[in-house]
Amino acid sequence: MTKYLVFLFLPLLVNSQPVKIAKLKYDGGGDWYANKTALPNLIEFCNESINTNLALSEDVVEVGSPDLYLYPYVYMTGHGNVVFNEAQAENLRNYLTSGGFLHIDDNYGLDQFVQIEMKKVFPELEFVEIPFDHPIYHQKFDFDQGLPKIHQHDGKAPKGWGIVYEDRLVCFYSYESDLGNGWEDQSVYNDPQEIRIQALRMGANIISYTFTSAQ
Repeated sequence: MTKYLVFLFLPLLVNSQPVKIAKLKYDGGGDWYANKTALPNLIEFCNESINTNLALSEDVVEVGSPDLYLYPYVYMTGHGNVVFNEAQAENLRNYLTSGGFLHIDDNYGLDQFVQIEMKKVFPELEFVEIPFDHPIYHQKFDFDQGLPKIHQHDGKAPKGWGIVYEDRLVCFYSYESDLGNGWEDQSVYNDPQEIRIQALRMGANIISYTFTSAQ
């Protein structure tokens, strides 16, 4: 597998080929397929608000597949168990260190598994809290206090965690926020529109950062 990713050079111009993003399929029995309407709604919002040219539906990509390298942004969510075997962890590491970007979105209950499995991917690194002045919070939309709180669950403050490899944020982990639930169709959770817009704006920042931060 080549060390350099062709997708890093794909422009996001209106007249270019639409860029695909993907949802990550993982083993372990957890519901990787959760938030079925989330990415299509985020894609539509990004195309309208930050002038991306994203394909209107997301793909599904397995964590151990060579097809992972086709996508600049991969979204991981769920509530339950996650398991990466050795080959899958190596594939994900190679993808991320080659310029790919993983957004892990805790849909409540994912944290205990993510902490263990991402340690297989980067045994030498830890999740660190991303400071509020980081560019991911200040793309088109400013989030001076970090992640918005979309769903309450335990009432904990939302946290934006990340894995930084060679000075590049390669994985952003939105914890206790539930961004993906905020991206869902309004009828799914009946969230107020202002809450949904905050979630979509933060999602747009993450998408924008994915394309502007690649080295």
